Amino acid sequence: MASTLILGNGDMAGAIGGFLSRASVSPAGKRGSTITAKCTSTPHPNLAMVYLIENRGPMNFSSEHHGSLTDRLSATMRESAAGRRLREALTDLRGRSAPLHWSNLFGVVSMACLVILFVTGVFLMFGYDASSAPVTYAGSYPPLVGIEMSAAYASTLYLSFEVPGGLLMRQAHHWAGLLLPAAIILQILVNFFTGAFRRPRRGSWVLLFLVFAMALASGWSGYALPDDLLSGTGLRIAEGIALGIPFVGTALSNLVFSGAFPGRIIENLYPLHVFVFPAVLVLFLILRIRSGYRHGAPQFAGPGRSEQNIVGIPFFPQMAMRVGGLFLVVSGLIMAISATVTIAPIWLYGPSSPGDASAGSQPDWYTGFLDGALRLVPPGWEVEWLGRTWTLAVLVPLTVVALFLLLVVSYPFLEEWITGDNRNHHLLDRPRNAPGRTAIGVAAIVFYGALWGAASADLLATVFAIGLEQTIQFFQVTVLLGPMIAFVLTRRIAIGLQRKDRHLMLHGFETGRIVRLPGGEYVEVHSPLTPEERSRLNYENARLGPGMKPGGGRAAPTPLLRAALWRLLFEERLEPQEKIKTAEKSPSTADRQHDLDQ
Repeated sequence: MASTLILGNGDMAGAIGGFLSRASVSPAGKRGSTITAKCTSTPHPNLAMVYLIENRGPMNFSSEHHGSLTDRLSATMRESAAGRRLREALTDLRGRSAPLHWSNLFGVVSMACLVILFVTGVFLMFGYDASSAPVTYAGSYPPLVGIEMSAAYASTLYLSFEVPGGLLMRQAHHWAGLLLPAAIILQILVNFFTGAFRRPRRGSWVLLFLVFAMALASGWSGYALPDDLLSGTGLRIAEGIALGIPFVGTALSNLVFSGAFPGRIIENLYPLHVFVFPAVLVLFLILRIRSGYRHGAPQFAGPGRSEQNIVGIPFFPQMAMRVGGLFLVVSGLIMAISATVTIAPIWLYGPSSPGDASAGSQPDWYTGFLDGALRLVPPGWEVEWLGRTWTLAVLVPLTVVALFLLLVVSYPFLEEWITGDNRNHHLLDRPRNAPGRTAIGVAAIVFYGALWGAASADLLATVFAIGLEQTIQFFQVTVLLGPMIAFVLTRRIAIGLQRKDRHLMLHGFETGRIVRLPGGEYVEVHSPLTPEERSRLNYENARLGPGMKPGGGRAAPTPLLRAALWRLLFEERLEPQEKIKTAEKSPSTADRQHDLDQ
C-alpha cells in the first residue's frame, strides 16, 4: 500500500524529509519494520517535497533523537494528571469573563501587600531573636552601646544596622502591614455600598471580614515584637484592658503574659504572628477566592448585562495581565517608599521598660479606633457589684466596639431578614439607588472615624492649641450625634441624586441651547442619553418589603419590628425610572419634543 504525504515549501520541507528518511515504522503492531522514503521531486527550497511512502498497515513514527532532558520532563508534566488539570483550569479561565471596574482592583493591592509581608517576614525570621532575656547591647549604634535590653530589641537593631538590606526589609514589612488593612477596608466598603454582599455572596462577605480581623491580629502581634518603648506602652494598655474584664481578667492576663508584666509576651506572640495568624488568614483568603470563583464576579448594570451573564474581558490572559501589572506597580511603590521614608525608628524610642511610657505615643492607625473608644469614656466609671469592681471605662468601650463589629459581619443577614429578599443578585446597586443602606454605611463611617480621631486627641489638642478636655468632648458628641446626622443627610442626598437621574431619563442632558417654538414658548434643547447611559441609570433592582413575594403579593403577616425597621431604613425611595417615564410622558410633552426635533 502506498501513501502520499505532501509537505510544505522551503527548508522545513527538507527538514521533514530528512526526518522521514530516518524514521521507523511498526506495521500491524510489529516493532522494527522499516519503510522506504522516495523523493519524487528535486529538493529545491522553493519546490514542494512529495514523498511516496510504501508501507503495509498502520504506521507509528518515532524519531531516533528523543530530545533534551527538559523536553522529556515537559512532555511528562503535560501528560500527567496535574498537567491535565492545569490545562483544564486555563481553558476554563479563558472562557470566563471579568467585568472591568476600578473597585475590583483593591483585591490586587491586598494581594501585593500579603506577598511582600510573607517575603520580608521570612527574611526577618533569620535575624530576629524572639526572647525577653536581658542582654547588654554591643552593636553598631553608639547611643545604645552598654544599655541593657531584651534580646528581641537587640536583634531588631542588628537587623536594622548590621544586616545588608535589613532596614529595607523591616520598613517594607511595616509599610505593607499598614497598607493591607486599608485595602481590605476599601473592599468592605465597596461590597457594602454596591450590595455585593447579598445572596449568593453572604459567605464571601463573612470571609472578607475574617480576613480583616486576622490582618488586625497579625499587625498587633507584630507591632509588639521589636520590644521597644512604644510597643511596650501598647502592651501595657493591652494588659490593663485584660485585667479590667470581670472574673476572667486575671487568668487571661496570666495566660497571655505568662505572669506579671512583661512576662514572656514576646515568646508567646512570636508563634502567633509568624505561624498561627498568617495560616488562618491564608485559609480564609483561599476560601474567599474559591467562593468568588464559584459564584463569579458581580457587575454593574449596562448594555447586555443581566443576572445570568457577565460582560467583560476574558480572565486569562487579558485580565490576568492587568492584575499582574497592578501587582508589580503596587509592589514597586511599597519598596520605593520603604527605601526613602523611615518608619518605626525603634532606635530613637529605646528599649521597653515596664515603668516608662512614650510621650505622645500613638498606635498603628488600624487599631486607633480601639484606643479612641477607651479615651472617650468619662472618668470615674466604676461600680461595686458582687464583691468585685466593675470598671465601666473598659467594659463599655469593649462592648460598644464588639457590637459594632458584630453588626458589620452580620449585616447581610439582617438586611435579608428585614427586606425578605432572598433572591440571588449578580447585578450591583448604585449607592444612590439604595438610600437606606448607603445612609447606614456613612453613619458607620462617621462612628468609626470619631473613634479613630479620638485616639489622637492629645496630639490634636497640642497641634491646634486647644484644651484636651474640649477635644475629648467634641469626639464624645460626634460619636453620639454624628451617625444620626450622617444617616439623615446621606439618605436625603441619595434621594436627590435619584431625582436627578429621573430628570435625565425624561429630558436628557442640558445643552445650553435656547430655542423658540412656533407658539412663542422658549425652551432649552436637551441631548438624549446614549443607550449605555440609559441602561446604567434605568436599572432598578426590584426591592421587596417584609412579607412580600418576589412575584408580588404578601407572603405572610409581618412582625411589627421588621415592618418598623423597613419603614425606617428602606421604604423611602423613588419609583423605577421606566415607570416614572411612562407615567409622566404626556401628549403635550411629546408634541413639544416633536417641535424641537423639527
